Amino acid sequence: MPDPLVIATWPFGKTAVDTALPLIVAGKPVLDAVMAGAQAVENDADVRSVGFGSLPDRIGRLTLDSCVMDGKTLSCGAVAGLEHIRSASAVARLVMEKTPHILLVGEGAKWFALQNGMQLEMPHTLEGIRDWFEKHPKNAKKDNKRAAFQGPDDLSLPIAEDNHDTVTVLGLGSDARLGGVCTTSGLAYKLPGRVGDSPIIGAGLYVDDEAGAAGATGVGEEIIRIGGSHFVVEQMRAGKTPQAACEAAAKRINTTAARRGVHPAVCCFLAINPKGEVGAAATVGSNFTFAVGRPGKVEMVTAKEF
Repeated sequence: MPDPLVIATWPFGKTAVDTALPLIVAGKPVLDAVMAGAQAVENDADVRSVGFGSLPDRIGRLTLDSCVMDGKTLSCGAVAGLEHIRSASAVARLVMEKTPHILLVGEGAKWFALQNGMQLEMPHTLEGIRDWFEKHPKNAKKDNKRAAFQGPDDLSLPIAEDNHDTVTVLGLGSDARLGGVCTTSGLAYKLPGRVGDSPIIGAGLYVDDEAGAAGATGVGEEIIRIGGSHFVVEQMRAGKTPQAACEAAAKRINTTAARRGVHPAVCCFLAINPKGEVGAAATVGSNFTFAVGRPGKVEMVTAKEF
């Protein structure tokens, strides 16, 4: 049987791995463990792109997106555009466990959360609001590299390392069970109603005990365009290692960008297979780091770029 394993995106992924790994080692179900890891990041108000305290959209609303998936049964659940509820991943799991549906959005997702005992909370922190006012494109100084917004008719979105990062947490138990969670507040300053890849099964996350688990982070529109996480898992199902599968996804991003005549966006992929092998890859300039935890060791790794 494989050793317990947890991987998670970006430097704050270490918080997720530090939380989830001891639970898996102790014999807790893998999905419970990765949920706990994801929620540790959701509850960290210093993280500006996941959970409460994140940077809001163009009109100051903070909405959350998340999905969860169980590799044994392929059960999954998701929420998008969720407001005033602290843990989007917790609501996504309730969707999986208590409804015949996979995705609930907006007011319906909030109503469902309230019906299941969750409380309304103010999602903003003082620091998050200050950042929003200072860095919002229409408020930023002209010499600020993020100041891409030229007026109400300009739909360009500033992309920076501090405003679009998702936490995706993938775990493998000693029983060879796989589980995954993907959760985010989405792209800061996004147009109201925008939804990226994070709550979409097959884009931001896909988990199958028979093939492997994969997750994504970066510019969700591009990840959705190639069905990123499902693509990675299917590559593993066809016999590729997690590393080769992630590299194939990064190269596919480049190919689709070339077909549209645009520069490849920041897109990153990570994966594990039932053997406990790990892989990750990103487009050039992503500077993608992720946390890898095995019994007795948690380390940060930088992904190869393509």
